Amino acid sequence: MTVRGADPRSLFGDFVARSRAAGRLVVQPRMGFGDPRVMRAGLAEVSRADATAIGTITLDSYTRVGDLTAARRALAEGADLNGYPIVVHGPETNKEVVDGLLGRDFPIQVRHGSARPQDIIASSLKAGLDATEGGPVSYCLPYGRVSLRDSVRNWEESCRIMAASRRYGCEPHVETFGGCMLGQLCPPGLLVAISLLEGLFFRWHGVRSISLSYAQQTSADQDCGAVRALRRLARLFMPDVEWHVVIYTYMGVYPRTASGARLLLEQSVDIAVRTGAERLIVKTVAEAHRIASVADNIEALEAAAAADRRARAAGLAPAGEGEADLAGDPDTAEVFEEALSIVTTVLDLNEDPGAALLEAFARGLLDVPYCLHADNTGRTRSYIAPDGRLRWSDTGALPVRITGRTAASTRMTAADLLNALSCVQRSFDHAADDRATARLPRPGRRVHLIL
Repeated sequence: MTVRGADPRSLFGDFVARSRAAGRLVVQPRMGFGDPRVMRAGLAEVSRADATAIGTITLDSYTRVGDLTAARRALAEGADLNGYPIVVHGPETNKEVVDGLLGRDFPIQVRHGSARPQDIIASSLKAGLDATEGGPVSYCLPYGRVSLRDSVRNWEESCRIMAASRRYGCEPHVETFGGCMLGQLCPPGLLVAISLLEGLFFRWHGVRSISLSYAQQTSADQDCGAVRALRRLARLFMPDVEWHVVIYTYMGVYPRTASGARLLLEQSVDIAVRTGAERLIVKTVAEAHRIASVADNIEALEAAAAADRRARAAGLAPAGEGEADLAGDPDTAEVFEEALSIVTTVLDLNEDPGAALLEAFARGLLDVPYCLHADNTGRTRSYIAPDGRLRWSDTGALPVRITGRTAASTRMTAADLLNALSCVQRSFDHAADDRATARLPRPGRRVHLIL
């Protein structure tokens, strides 16, 4: 991780840096509640968890799309919102929610999912919350009908709002959601490229503390290669800002058994530890059945922290940052070369990353498989190979080539797609059954997908 910041330091980024130096993985839930008292109580529980944890305030769907009238109506009617309406509650209430909790040893991130985040970010900063996440691509294409051009403009303005907060002693932190596009079935080379490109967008617009995301996919070996490639690219392209990498526990169809869910979480911890990633967004055993409670989230945080301690005790953490051995790790080499080709092609279009992103999507040089947004060309397709890795079956106009290592024998049908979307759920539920009968290798070994 590169740290070359001047004062002020990011509360969020500084906590992650200190945790990394102490050899601890930072773990984080994704939870939000409409009632300020419940939100505060949830944050307090996270702060007391037996884990190196960061707090989260996840916003409601009305606030995400800017429908503040509906958010106000829901509060007035006592409706159970699916998140915290930070703009509607206002500065005083927001400050009361985090008062005595937010600090150097317990930073809190606001998560929102909005392509129009200006009011959200302004409200967060007024409450002293310096960390948020998203991006002009990743919070536009998967989520709604806002045009990519409008999303880029909105995020440019949001970056200006964040940069202006430095005059009040704040150093904002932004996490790109680019490594989580659609949550699943997006080959790692594209995830890594979009994550880095959004990070470069934030850097261009004055953000100096950034995290780069990557979502766990279908192969632990391929995921490890992807994260190592992302770290190497970040060292090449972002040497002058503070950055770290955050892993997301699998975001697709989740195992239905509690043991399968725990096994999947353990594997995401293993990926984070092996690759030197600094932070992990956890998921809970409740994901397949209902909205997770505070208790569910605490259980997941503490399980992840315990898995982190076991992995480090087993010597799985890398000795130092160093450069990835591309010759000795074909997964790292493959993802690095693919992502580098995409990133350099896009950046050659325009020195302004926002303008480059717009032109790249218009020309299909960036193209997310199975994404139905009007600004996505939709020519690319992917599939899960028999070894569990995500591969391209059609690259459209992407500046990558399908090699013998990535070639598909057949195109994916609708039935194949449905099967692929649930393969992780089936595999980990099955693997958990095997573990129960002492047939499953210990965590850290790759789980074979059932295709």
